[in-house]
Amino acid sequence: MTMRKDFHFKMEKKDIWFDLEIPEKWDKITVDHLFRKIWLAPKKLIHQFRMEKSVKVNGENAIWERPLQTGDILQIALFQEEDYGVIPDAIEINVLYEDEHLLVVNKPAGMETHPNESEQIHTLANAVAYHLQQNGEKLRVRHIHRLDKDTTGAVLFAKHAFSHALLDRMLNERTIKRTYLAIVQGIIKEHTGVIDHPIGRDRHHPTRRRVSKTGQNAVTRYTLVKTFPSKNLSMIECILDTGRTHQIRVHLSSIGHPLAGDVLYGGKPIYKRQALHARKLVFTHPFTESKIECVAPFLDKPPIFPEI
Repeated sequence: MTMRKDFHFKMEKKDIWFDLEIPEKWDKITVDHLFRKIWLAPKKLIHQFRMEKSVKVNGENAIWERPLQTGDILQIALFQEEDYGVIPDAIEINVLYEDEHLLVVNKPAGMETHPNESEQIHTLANAVAYHLQQNGEKLRVRHIHRLDKDTTGAVLFAKHAFSHALLDRMLNERTIKRTYLAIVQGIIKEHTGVIDHPIGRDRHHPTRRRVSKTGQNAVTRYTLVKTFPSKNLSMIECILDTGRTHQIRVHLSSIGHPLAGDVLYGGKPIYKRQALHARKLVFTHPFTESKIECVAPFLDKPPIFPEI
């Protein structure tokens, strides 16, 4: 399910070009100001756009220091054909949102987000490449964030280098809000809580992380959703202020409430996987300024999470 609130920019895709009609609020600003101060594009990408003459105004090569006027048509060459970067794999995907700039997909359990080796297949990125191929889009697959193999839910992809740069910055600035649902061992008594413990590598295990004074800053906020006293389980909603590897898994284990099914961090094997689902993804579209809110339905059969 996706909710979208539009700002009413006038824009369209024409072959490789992204055409945007300059709104009144951008009257008199320069192309340079738009890219640097409004979109906050990386300097390297701006330099590339300039050198490759990838930006036009009303069909003419842009003069970056010239003020724009309301109604001008800004054109950016965003949609050149690229190698997918991964091998397309004919796996059906659950698309939560898609336009010419980005894609949100609901990842199932047991699937890596992206390959770790060049010839690897059966990952979500391979499935996305096939989806693009079937739609006649030859674009590089660019994931903005990732989920563990056995974590399900919403994953955001960019369709071109510019949206990738903007979404990546938004993720780093925490303006892309990710909400998780988790089922944990034990009955959590507090309705809300904050876990603020740094996370580092576990020297005694190749993949495990642990709370460590010398680790990276990590903050997880949680809210109790429901308890299941007969099963000694609680369902909580988690929001990350940071994005460390295994953050939710490590943090909940550190307070004595490991994820159910997460045997790596002390959970009981009552499920085939850790009970963690990236339920919601909320962000402002970098070009339309629409509010995008994607809610990922549960895919497990039989279900792990009760419908809420």
